[in-house]
Amino acid sequence: MKFFETPHRRYNPLTGEWVLVSPHRTKRPWQGQVEPETSLNSAECDASCYLCPGNQRAGGKKTPRYESTYVFVNDYSALLPDSAQEEKIGSELFKAESERGLCKVICFSPRHDLTIALMERNAIRKVVDTWIEQYLEIGNKDFISYVQIFENRGSVMGASNPHPHGQIWANEHIPDIPATEDRMQKDYFNNHGTALLEDYVKEEREKKDRIIFENTSFAAVVPYWAVWPYETMILPKRHVTGIDELVEEEKDDLADALKRMTVRFDNIFKTSFPYSMGIHQRPVDGKDYQHWQFHIHYLPPLLRSATVKKFMVGYELLANPQRDITAETSAGILRDQSEIHYTKK
Repeated sequence: MKFFETPHRRYNPLTGEWVLVSPHRTKRPWQGQVEPETSLNSAECDASCYLCPGNQRAGGKKTPRYESTYVFVNDYSALLPDSAQEEKIGSELFKAESERGLCKVICFSPRHDLTIALMERNAIRKVVDTWIEQYLEIGNKDFISYVQIFENRGSVMGASNPHPHGQIWANEHIPDIPATEDRMQKDYFNNHGTALLEDYVKEEREKKDRIIFENTSFAAVVPYWAVWPYETMILPKRHVTGIDELVEEEKDDLADALKRMTVRFDNIFKTSFPYSMGIHQRPVDGKDYQHWQFHIHYLPPLLRSATVKKFMVGYELLANPQRDITAETSAGILRDQSEIHYTKK
């Protein structure tokens, strides 16, 4: 479509925001920042890694000799369960209020040299099961309203340790981005009687322009409104408000989708592809959230190669998100990648 070859903007129905798309700019020369390629971990166990089994953590506690996944309260939590309760200070222009919560770390594997892309599907399934257990356990606490499960992969995304792991931050109040998604999904559900992302994935599967791959239960798609160069979502094909509603086959299919997606990421630039991945699902404050649809966001920064990443600067910080490469082009590149990891060929 000629329209998509010239500057245009696209609407994100999950957030109500717009992204400026400038496809003609992909032809511009690059003389910006270049960094060394990231390498894969080579040792199954690292004596200096505080997440490896049997090693001492920075806070002085010892990591047990675990054999599968391992969960513990973050030694340096950003949220604390015993913060002051319901305290507020300030005026209309200077507000602050207390925020209780808790933070946990989930080690995906005892092996230091693995990532999700290099793990076996049965091991990834154990990660999925752990996510479900933690979502239910933490969500049952009376002071928690939202459970944010996420993974920062790579030092460029702020990961302080290369050992395969993710985190959970659980809040007393629903954070801004999930709160916005909640409002937009509720408005859509009230207007249409169906879930926004359930309808969206049906249309994407018909159009096929941005679909990367599918299995029985899930579709991986570069969203029409993507901001990051290879931004991707994993979406269920049926209405599921939270990860706890997945049946056994769907849990296996989610593990399969996570594996296939991360292998494709790594294969683009033959590197351990950095990203922030996050699960968005219904809040846990006991209210009705039938309008919610469980989904996973991948937000990777790499743009042109293993050494060139996208920054949010200038216009993007001051006016509007912007991207050069179209969502359709990104989906085509990801679709063309092998599902055999480049290190295994």
